[in-house]
Amino acid sequence: MLKPGMILCDRYEILEVVGAGGMSIVYKTKDHRLNRNVAIKMLKPEFVNDKNFVTKFRIEAQASAGLTHPNIVNVYDVTEDDGIYFIVMELVEGITLKEYITENGRLPMDKAIDFSIQIASALETAHENHIIHRDIKPQNILVNKNGNLKVTDFGIAKAASANTLTSGAMGSVHYISPEQARGGYCDERSDIYSLGITMYEMVTGRVPYEGDNNVSVALMHIQNEMISPREYYPDIYASFEKIILKATQKKPERRYLTASALIADLKRVQNNPNIDIVVAPSTITNGNTQEWSKEEIEAVRNASHNVQQRPVDTYMSNPPLQNEMGEMTAVQGISPIPVNNDRINQLLNVEDPWDYEEEEEEYTPAPNGKLKKVQDYDDDEDYDEDYDDDSDLDPNLKKAVIIGAVVTAIILAIIVIVVLGKVMGWFSFGNRDDKTTDDTTGTDSGIEVLDEYEMQDVVGLSETAASKILSDAGFTNVRFEHENNPEVQEGYVFEQSANKGDFLKADAEIVIKVSAGAEEIQIPDVTNYEDERAVTILQEAGFTVTHSFESNDDIEKDKVIRTEPAAGSMAAEGSKIILVVSNGSDEKLVEVPNLTGYTQAQAENTLASKKLATGTISHENSDNVAEGYVIRQGTVSGTEVPEGTAVDFVISDGPETTEEVPVTYTANIKGTVTCNNEELINQTFTVQVINASGVAVAQSQITVAVVGQPYDVSNTIADLSSQESFTINIIASDGSNVTGSFSQNVSTTYSEN
Repeated sequence: MLKPGMILCDRYEILEVVGAGGMSIVYKTKDHRLNRNVAIKMLKPEFVNDKNFVTKFRIEAQASAGLTHPNIVNVYDVTEDDGIYFIVMELVEGITLKEYITENGRLPMDKAIDFSIQIASALETAHENHIIHRDIKPQNILVNKNGNLKVTDFGIAKAASANTLTSGAMGSVHYISPEQARGGYCDERSDIYSLGITMYEMVTGRVPYEGDNNVSVALMHIQNEMISPREYYPDIYASFEKIILKATQKKPERRYLTASALIADLKRVQNNPNIDIVVAPSTITNGNTQEWSKEEIEAVRNASHNVQQRPVDTYMSNPPLQNEMGEMTAVQGISPIPVNNDRINQLLNVEDPWDYEEEEEEYTPAPNGKLKKVQDYDDDEDYDEDYDDDSDLDPNLKKAVIIGAVVTAIILAIIVIVVLGKVMGWFSFGNRDDKTTDDTTGTDSGIEVLDEYEMQDVVGLSETAASKILSDAGFTNVRFEHENNPEVQEGYVFEQSANKGDFLKADAEIVIKVSAGAEEIQIPDVTNYEDERAVTILQEAGFTVTHSFESNDDIEKDKVIRTEPAAGSMAAEGSKIILVVSNGSDEKLVEVPNLTGYTQAQAENTLASKKLATGTISHENSDNVAEGYVIRQGTVSGTEVPEGTAVDFVISDGPETTEEVPVTYTANIKGTVTCNNEELINQTFTVQVINASGVAVAQSQITVAVVGQPYDVSNTIADLSSQESFTINIIASDGSNVTGSFSQNVSTTYSEN
């Protein structure tokens, strides 16, 4: 995770975290090159190491960068810095549509229609550029302070769908289209379906399908009919409801084929809410009987066989995400749910398999077109077709036997038909054969009624939906109990007293347990704690943690200012706690003034008026700036710097003077002297450097230790007006000149100053 103050690409300064998703983290950032605030979306570390994913991520992001529309978040750049991959985007100051609905509840009709038109307009532009979003949901739609919408993440979901993702990174299945849930090909109509679900949530404040896990929700998109919005809120425009129902048809061809067509209907409803909008007809269930060929029947039988051969206990345990090429991409880490063969056959519209081959072996066509019985034994030669064992029977008895056989055959046929009909679902039978008696006449009405009803499965549904389903099923004594449950969202069913498929009396008591959310616990006080330590304390207490950053003059940088909700208050276990962390003192920025042409005093006063300090003042000659005035300054004028920043400047000393400077010389004397007289051993002598005038200009002392040892007499004579010569004299301690007792190896060189 990036820290505030870090700079990417020598350009983007991280200011604060503004959001996080399954694949990425979004930061508010300062672009110093263009002097503007932008948002950067950084890939999470688990995706950075997948080179294939990174390549697709860059390609799709670059493609979406070409989209320009008022309702689409602009993408400025796709880049990388030292292994950190990120997208530079327009910064939208606001909240997501999901947060907007959470804060404000279901939207008024006029606002919901306006929002729908804005989202559809963004899709229209994207689809015209052959870009499918694939993950339209309120979390990917931003609402700015002016109420305008911006759709983000165009094209990026395609890169995600082509890789195996964890369930944590998977997009919400609450908005996924049926074809995406099946892992099939998706196109523009898939986006329209997801927008339809989003419109449903805008006007009802809820999504149409809720379940225990992603798999159950995905299956609901495939097979369940949603509760119509007006059943929750009758004030919803009937015309707008029809638009939602058409956009969310199971089959893509029954939805709006283009975003443009959807926008046209939305605008018609916006102008006239009472207008009649025609929705695609529902699936035809009572059509004419169709004759199936032998090949078709065989195909169905094989399909049923294949379904039954699958390990059904793990069927859809890893639900497919859509892939553009129609491949199934598994999502790991999702708990399996039990699915039985009968249910799979029902979903696939496959009848219970019959062994048609055995029937065809038992009966074969006779020459006259009738069916002929084929014997089950092989000794046909022992069978005498002319033998009639009834020939000696009395004719009346024989007739009675024949009639009895026919009656028996008819009864058996009726039994077979009834049994088959019940198995195949041709008839509806209750658990009781009682017949109702007319209350007024006391006579038998002859109408068969059900005094017991089949229990429905409502686990995972909202309390409102569960109540409606059970009421519609005929139950009149349903009691809802609310209990804390950290595993299930508040307001949703997690347990029922009767099992699905049980038959109960209408007034039998049914207890439905609804989650009251997680049990509330007290939020620890972590004020002034280091960020990491505070996160650990809150997580150990049972909360999830997110961050916000603020400047603070009293709290040190990277320490906690406060929590939201406040410390000491109660919050549900597992709920999100915002840690507000200090960015340090809030430094105010000021603009550096232009000091050129000011006197030193004027420059100092101007800096002080801007709450800036005077830095280093230096001087130099200038032919263009008069003496005593500022030539230039160290910090460029117009730059924004924190208050108190020191600004250097240079004062002119006027034009440079051209006085002639006399030339001087330095004599460098180098060499040694060696004593040749043994009588001088252990005596100390003064070595003098004598100039041409006979004056000693330098001297040093030596002590003779042994005869023949050289002694260094090097010296330097500076500031000479000419290259005059020098000699070496050696004087004994009694003042006598003993130069002759020494041999010399001395040279003189000159340098010009």
